[in-house]
Amino acid sequence: MAFLIIVYILVLVAVIAGFWKSFEKAGAPGWAAIIPFYNLYIMTKMAGKPAWWIVLMLIPFVNIVMLILISLPIAKNFGKSEGYGIGMAILPFIFWPILGFGDATWQVEPID
Repeated sequence: MAFLIIVYILVLVAVIAGFWKSFEKAGAPGWAAIIPFYNLYIMTKMAGKPAWWIVLMLIPFVNIVMLILISLPIAKNFGKSEGYGIGMAILPFIFWPILGFGDATWQVEPID
């Protein structure tokens, strides 16, 4: 049981670190990755979507679709494919750290 807890914590840290670095690459503060709801707001800004989409992210099952619709333009803004965007939504513990620590660069104007 302790092993599973340690693995879970390591995966959680990897995802948070990937979010942090990706936010910084986009011109947003990295610490926004650890603030609930504010990180969703930053993600909607990164995707170029309206902030009210956060409300849709709070609705069960709708949030899955919204996460994909937000991840696709974020991946595009980093120069990645649509498949990568879907991966960011479905397997964030793999794709966000790769995005944050890889050589991908933010290709549009930095967000505020």
